[in-house]
Amino acid sequence: MRIESKPLHGARHTSTRYSLRGVRHNSPRSSNGFSLVSAIFLLVVIAALGTFAVTLSTTQQQSAALDVMGARAYQAARAGVEWGAYQVLQNSAVAGEFSDNCRSVPTSQVVAPLPNTLAGFNVNVECTATSHGGGPATLWVYSLTSTATQGTVATPDYVERQMMVTIAQ
Repeated sequence: MRIESKPLHGARHTSTRYSLRGVRHNSPRSSNGFSLVSAIFLLVVIAALGTFAVTLSTTQQQSAALDVMGARAYQAARAGVEWGAYQVLQNSAVAGEFSDNCRSVPTSQVVAPLPNTLAGFNVNVECTATSHGGGPATLWVYSLTSTATQGTVATPDYVERQMMVTIAQ
């Protein structure tokens, strides 16, 4: 069944069709609100995806920066171990304060500030020594632990690396 009405003079004609069951079908002109809702929905979805992409990118960038800082902390700890090994093996004959102190009691010393990319790291070298044998053939075993830190504990930019080495002389 189709019902039509005649438009008034100068008025536009819009038609509404009814099916046999009484369901109303609108003309295409009255569907304009649906496309507006669809457009807003798409904009919201695209904005959410953009926000997710920016968040993911920021997280990856922070992760990469912490990875670089971890590698620098490792190198700073390694520099501390090498400094302690030099003090124990080479420098003990000249001015062996560190190795002499290490032989008597466990010793800890902060390494002088490191240059260039390792600047800003605090490096602490701990040493313990034990003697084996006796007389002129005494064997000294040194245990060196170097800890390099940068930043404040419990903050996102805190990094720490520790390295241990055992040296026999």
